[in-house]
Amino acid sequence: MKRERNLGAVVRRVLAASPWITLLTGAVILLSVAAALFPPLMLERAVNDLTAGRGVSLGLAFAYLGLVALAGVLESGQNVMITVLGQKVTHGLRSALCAKLRHLPASYYTSHSAGETDSRFVNDVDTVDALFTNGIVSMFADACKVISILAVIWDKSMGLGLLMVLVTPVLFVMTRLFQKRMLKAQMENRAAIGKVNHHVPETIANIRMIHVLRRETYMERRYDTYIKESYRATDRTNLYDSIYSPIVIFISSCVISVMMVCAAMGGGVRAFFGISVGTAVAMIAYVGKVFGPLESIGMEIQNIQSAVAGVKRIEAFLAETEREEPANVPEGEERKEEEALLRFDGVRFGYGGEGDVLRDLCFSVKKGETVTFVGRTGAGKSTVFRLLLGIYRPDAGQVTVKGIPAADIPDVEKRRLFGYVEQSFHLVEGTVAEQISLFDPAVGRKEVEDAARLVGLHESILALPEGYDTPAAQTSFSQGQLQLLSIARAVAASPEILLLDEITANLDSDTERRVLQALDRAARGRTVLSVSHRLGQTVSSGRLLAIGSDL
Repeated sequence: MKRERNLGAVVRRVLAASPWITLLTGAVILLSVAAALFPPLMLERAVNDLTAGRGVSLGLAFAYLGLVALAGVLESGQNVMITVLGQKVTHGLRSALCAKLRHLPASYYTSHSAGETDSRFVNDVDTVDALFTNGIVSMFADACKVISILAVIWDKSMGLGLLMVLVTPVLFVMTRLFQKRMLKAQMENRAAIGKVNHHVPETIANIRMIHVLRRETYMERRYDTYIKESYRATDRTNLYDSIYSPIVIFISSCVISVMMVCAAMGGGVRAFFGISVGTAVAMIAYVGKVFGPLESIGMEIQNIQSAVAGVKRIEAFLAETEREEPANVPEGEERKEEEALLRFDGVRFGYGGEGDVLRDLCFSVKKGETVTFVGRTGAGKSTVFRLLLGIYRPDAGQVTVKGIPAADIPDVEKRRLFGYVEQSFHLVEGTVAEQISLFDPAVGRKEVEDAARLVGLHESILALPEGYDTPAAQTSFSQGQLQLLSIARAVAASPEILLLDEITANLDSDTERRVLQALDRAARGRTVLSVSHRLGQTVSSGRLLAIGSDL
């Protein structure tokens, strides 16, 4: 499926997928505008009849009440349809962001914080929702009301129509001024919120280190700074909002006052304004109806300006460079098999601007071999795994698996090829069985249970309230059991190669022994590569490979 690279493409796709909702929304808006024009005209006729000494007919009274009720119903229907349309656009946008997220390169995640990405999906998408529900579509509806009412006013009183035409540019200039101020404040607020969203999870994740280094006060000051930045930007936005409404109300009162004074004057001025008592009542109602939507437009401008910052951030996210997707090898095409299962040939790699982590790294691993990488922290041991998994491409040299570049291996083949056990286990939303299968349709219940038996967790899982179908969030696995669950996840798809990354670093000696026993069982018949700081942490027998120039 082709992914959209900008917000406009997402909106067009959503609207094209829901043509009837789009058309119905437009129809309800037009009907609501038309219905709002008639009650003042009925009121004009009733007042003129009364001033002429004629009574108001019962039919006219019921017609007036019916039109007021109809206008209210259509106004409510308009709001409902605008909300439905906005929600569809929001759903389509979040779907597009999720699709984009799956195709970003690993370099994106190293250069962008998790809080920043979360802000795209939550805060920025919410502002885009406001852009449609309380912004563009609502502004279109209000603009239609203003134009239609101005047309009626011009028809009834050329003088008042001219007065309204003179006032409109003043309101436009004022609105543009508020737009610029609001946009600047909203962008500053978005930036501050992104910092807050990053600061909180980072603080929680590193709370032990913060306590050890006694940096609590420093972290509090940083958080306080970000909150104050957001507060100041929000305060400026609220100030512009509070000023705008009184100005609109004051101008509305001035227009009505000028109209009444001019209508009361004699001669040509009165003739130019040309209104009867009933028309004056209707014009007052229309002027109120003009400035009501104009005031709403001012509020909608705030929503639009707030959303512009979010739209820019979302568009920047959708335009991010995607990773190169390896193509599936056609059936029947044979791959070149080499004597070495894995090979690093003159590999150089660095994380962009941080210098080279690996320099001229050369080694090969045969099928069924066990290799343990040792070296100092930061020497590049885990980077070797990331290159093998094709998460990154080397800056120079070549990393091959079965004779083909690791980054060119199709995603669908990687789980059958690699089983990866990390230092800590990351739960996914789902049952205990789904923690192992990772929703892979090729990994059925039998494979899940076999993997659990292999690591010695089968009986413990059966003892849970719903066995393998117990929601993972409701379980109480120990740290050692979580690491065993991680091994089960890695071997469930029967991979050829097992990658072990410092898996016993945070375990006590007894738990470490159980995990290593499970690894010995899981490693049988597989090629095993492990990372360790300590030479004693190796799986079975095998060779050691030092990573880093100081070894």
